[in-house]
Amino acid sequence: MFLNRNHPFDELRWVIQIRRIIDDDEVEVGEDQPISIFEVPKPLLGNKPDAYVPQLVAIGPYHHCREELRDMERYKISAARRIQAQLPSTSFRQIVTIFGKLELRIRAHYHRYLNLNGETLAWMMAIDASFLLEFLQIYTTTEHGKTMHRIPSRMIHLVDTARRTSAHNMILCDIVMQENQIPLFLLQKIMEIQCPQPEPAVEFLSSMLVGFSREISPFKKIAHPSCVDTSQYAHLLEFLYCNIVPKHEEPYETTPKDDHDENEVQRFIRSIKRLTIAVTSYVFDRIRALLSVIIKFVVKIPLRVLANVPPLSIIKIPIEETLFCQMDQTPKISNVSVTPLLEEIAIPSVAELAYAGIKLSPTKGDLSTIEFNVDKATLHLPVISLDVNTDIVLRNLVSYEASIGSRPLFFARYIELMNGIIDTEEDVKLLREKGIIMNHLKSDKAVAELWNGMTRSIRLTRVARLDKLVEDVNEYYHSRWKVKMRNFMRRNVKCGSTWDCAALLVVVLFLFGVGLQAFCLAHGCIRVSPERKVRA
Repeated sequence: MFLNRNHPFDELRWVIQIRRIIDDDEVEVGEDQPISIFEVPKPLLGNKPDAYVPQLVAIGPYHHCREELRDMERYKISAARRIQAQLPSTSFRQIVTIFGKLELRIRAHYHRYLNLNGETLAWMMAIDASFLLEFLQIYTTTEHGKTMHRIPSRMIHLVDTARRTSAHNMILCDIVMQENQIPLFLLQKIMEIQCPQPEPAVEFLSSMLVGFSREISPFKKIAHPSCVDTSQYAHLLEFLYCNIVPKHEEPYETTPKDDHDENEVQRFIRSIKRLTIAVTSYVFDRIRALLSVIIKFVVKIPLRVLANVPPLSIIKIPIEETLFCQMDQTPKISNVSVTPLLEEIAIPSVAELAYAGIKLSPTKGDLSTIEFNVDKATLHLPVISLDVNTDIVLRNLVSYEASIGSRPLFFARYIELMNGIIDTEEDVKLLREKGIIMNHLKSDKAVAELWNGMTRSIRLTRVARLDKLVEDVNEYYHSRWKVKMRNFMRRNVKCGSTWDCAALLVVVLFLFGVGLQAFCLAHGCIRVSPERKVRA
């Protein structure tokens, strides 16, 4: 059960809290601390709740009171006891006392009101931080790649560096969930108490975060720095997000761009494109109508001949259906709305891009390496590794990005881009063969289902860089003659079955024979007599 939001108003408790804030100089108020730990937006939570709600361990206050997570409390308390044993000349209560003085700073991180008194919150944070610190220490490695921390025998089935146990994977997923975060500065406070000097504590925490990011991040080719400034990140999920998504200083929009925001040159170019498309469509429609009349007139005569020849009369009806059915159709007004969903990106699939001659190339880096080279017709995409944890990691990154609201939804736009180019397992296979997708799931079909089932942006956004890339890809794709010819054939030739295609082939060969015979009658054809063949 979640914390009760309908808490009764306690006047005395309110007065005590206000008096502490105003009178106690030792209490850190956290006025400059932005909210960083949010609830998952309801549109995302309703799609797949298990991806956002911890299944094994609660970290922080949002899910602390859930009965099904109480089994992990004994492991968390054991971790706190081991932390206490490592303290040089102090007790665990001192950590709680320090956290109590940081109560308001801790509360400032959370978007939801925490219906807990200060002492309860301090104990909760101290125990959860101890458990999280012990779990993260397995990702701290030496220069030789060996773990610096010995795993307690009681925790072996939970903390498995080889990731063979389901419990380990569940903990990994739980601690990156948006509602299951605690402030990182609490971990640093504990390490500063353990270490007599602050520098080793900062370096050790930095090493843990980098190692954890390498483990859980789907983008394995990102170059991680050996040391990071941990004070710049509020919690684990934010650290992971900032290492994947590039920093953008460009302004962004949450609604489609209006025409008045464009300059005169852009509006003129757009108008010319629209006029060209309209004129081309009109000309093609008129040519199509004229060809329909000519073909009907030319084909009706051979069809009459076919009807009088008993062996060939049986294919007369299929030929008529194949040639005339599509031509006689008049445009019908569809009752289905053609307005695309806000989260859809209109872009060809990987198989269609390959058909048009567009190459795919993997990059080693974060999302800033996404690029389309028009001259080389190459789409560059970062390498992404997909395993059993990826779905939860991606969904919580999308949720966090949507919650902070202070930057463009770059990551959500990337998810939409991948969702747009992946339709079937054939698309996944092509990306895997190119080295863009590293598949650790059961099959390519599972990867396709992962992307197609991914929750996308909850609000419409404009990311200029990715929008320009999609526009360039579409423009290049639709300019290829192969694509134009295939689209023309799809619109004008009805070939719904093998029999229809065979009938179409027969009539084409028949018309070719009739035309060849007419040419021979008009111009004369050289016949090779049997005598000439013998002489030859």
